[in-house]
Formats: sequence, C-alpha cells, structure tokens
Amino acid sequence: MRISQPRIEQTGVIVKAPHEIDLMREAGRVVAGTHKLLKKELRPGITTGYLDDLAYEYINGQGATPSFLGYRGYPKTICTSVNEEIVHGIPGKRVLNEGDIVGIDIGAIVEGFHGDSAFTWPVGDVEKSHLDLLDAGEGSLHAAFPYCTPAYRIGDLSWAVQQYAESRGFSVVREYVGHGIGRTLHEEPSVPNYGSPGKGLPLRPGMVLAIEPMVNVGTWRTRLLDDNWTVITEDGQHSVHFEHTLAITEGEPEILTAWE
Repeated sequence: MRISQPRIEQTGVIVKAPHEIDLMREAGRVVAGTHKLLKKELRPGITTGYLDDLAYEYINGQGATPSFLGYRGYPKTICTSVNEEIVHGIPGKRVLNEGDIVGIDIGAIVEGFHGDSAFTWPVGDVEKSHLDLLDAGEGSLHAAFPYCTPAYRIGDLSWAVQQYAESRGFSVVREYVGHGIGRTLHEEPSVPNYGSPGKGLPLRPGMVLAIEPMVNVGTWRTRLLDDNWTVITEDGQHSVHFEHTLAITEGEPEILTAWE
C-alpha cells in the first residue's frame, strides 16, 4: 500500500491520515491478540522467557513484526516487569511465583506502523493491597480517556491520571512518560502521567497517543538496573503499568489496542 507523507504541525506532532490509522488499528489488533494469549497462559511456575517466546511466535504468525525486538538494542519481543520492576524488564529464566504481579508490555508493527499496549496481571492469588494497586493503575488509565478529545490539552489527561492514582494513596512515575506513536514507536508529544488542567499541547484529530500510567505503592522515584533496561522503584515497593494506544477523533477517542 502506498503511504503518503505524514502531515507535521508546527509543534512537531505527526497527524495521521485515515489509511495510516487503519494500519495502526491492525497493529493494535495484533497487540491485543498477543495480550489475550499471554493472559491465558499466565500462571505460577512459568518463566518470563516462555511468555516472550509465545509473543514472538504469535506476532510473526499474524504477519506483523515485534516493535521492541532490536529497538535501541533491546534483546526481546516483550517487556516483563515483575513486582518492584516498573518497566522494561527483560524476559528470561525468571520463574513467576504465586502472589507476583507482572507487567507485560507489547508492541507490533504492521506495514511500518506501530501499536503499543501494556497490562499488569496477578499471578495466581495475590494480596489485597496488590489488587488495590492493580485497580488504581488500570483506573488511572481509564480516567484519561474522557479528556482525549479536541476540547482538551495534554495537561488535562495527565492531570486526570495523576489525580486518580494519588487520590487512592499511590504515586505516579514522573521520570518515564507516554508518547505519540506511529511510524516510529516513540514520537512527539510526550504524555506525562502528571500535569495541570488547561496546560500543554492542544489535542487534534489524527493525533495518536500511547497513554501509559506507571503507578507505585511508595515513592514515584525510580532506579535503573545494571542491564541498562530494567527500571525499578527506588524504595523497592511494587509498581504497575497500564497502556493503550488511542487515536484522537472529532468525538470520542478510539482505543486502537482494545481487546475486551
């Protein structure tokens, strides 16, 4: 399919044409299908590497390409972040145990366009406090959706994420943020998980954003491990990560990675 040159506003934000959003919708479908598969397989006793192998086979079997594999040197298909790991955990030999929580971040490319989504899941039975954290993380993502229309700005949806999480006694990570997405995995604008209403870039139809709250039990501060990928909470307490790719339209936003 012939892809037209992207339309770039003065802000540097890339505005997608309808056929480009169609391709991102297909990439989102692949990402959603991968999440469905991995959630079904998630149980105590499996390794994070097993989940990565499943994701690799599924994404390629759909005629897509993993977004993360080889991206800036990243060595795996997905990210698996367990307990105190916030984002970018590298799958491998780690065994998931009863009571763990694991954030799974997945990206796929279809004809040059990306989809990106993350969910954090309980492994078997987990403590109620961890369930509360999971609810707050997913709820903070959904809290942003009503503000993802041309009537609002980036600061409005960022504020909604922050207020939802903090009102439930948790903190939002400030050192890592959401982003625009399209031909590349990370485009302008940055989408922080904290902010002030009425501030930031106005939202426009054709913008596509990956909104991804990272919500911690304790401090919002982070630490990077020696592998130069895995980000953990500074205080060692648990964290969750939720993300959807969505398109700004004239009306309600379209969740391109929706699967439930």
